[in-house]
Amino acid sequence: MTSQSKFEARTVTALVEDRPGVLARIAGLCRRRGLNIASLAVGHSEQPGLSRLTFVLEGPPGVVNHCAAQLERLVNVIEAKDITNKNHIWRELALVKVATSKETRVELLELSRVFRANVIDIGVDSMTFELTGGREKIDSLITLLSPFGIKEVMRTGRVAVLRSTLFEGEDDGEFQATRNWVNGLQHEYHFEPGVSGSV
Repeated sequence: MTSQSKFEARTVTALVEDRPGVLARIAGLCRRRGLNIASLAVGHSEQPGLSRLTFVLEGPPGVVNHCAAQLERLVNVIEAKDITNKNHIWRELALVKVATSKETRVELLELSRVFRANVIDIGVDSMTFELTGGREKIDSLITLLSPFGIKEVMRTGRVAVLRSTLFEGEDDGEFQATRNWVNGLQHEYHFEPGVSGSV
C-alpha cells in the first residue's frame, strides 16, 4: 500500500445538478480509485438548480491528477476542474468557542484583532470567534486559544475560485490605472492580489 507521504493533494471544483445521489457517485468514484476526500464544501451556485463543490483529493500522483476528467463523465456533473496549478483563491472558515472570564476577555479580544477574527457571540463564560483564511492561519489561532480552554470547534472544508486575469495582457495606460486602483484596495482592505490562499 502506498504510504501517506507519497500521496499528493489536488484541489478540484465541480458544478453539479442538485439531484439526490450526486455526492454518493462522486464519493464512489474516489473510493474506486483509492482516493481520499480530505476536504469537501458544497453549496448553491449562481445558477438555479446547480451547486458548486470544492474538494481536496489525496492519493497517488498517477491517479489523483486525472480525477477531474473522470468526474465529468458522471451523471449530473456539468463540469469539473483541477485548479491545483492554476492561480486561484481559497479559504476555509472556522467557528471557535472559547472559555472566558472577566480576566481573560480583553486578552482574547486583542488576539482576535491580530488574526482579524470576528466575535460573533459573547456569553457569561464563553466567546465564539469566526475566522476565515488558510489552514495554517486557522491552526495558529486555535493553538493560541487552546490555553484559554476551547469548548468547541467547527470548520468548513476548503472553498476555491479561480482568480480574475486582472494583471494579464498589455500594460497600457488604462491597464496601469486599474493596477493602481487595485493596489489601493489592497492597502485598504488587506488582501493580496496574485497570492493563492493569501490571508
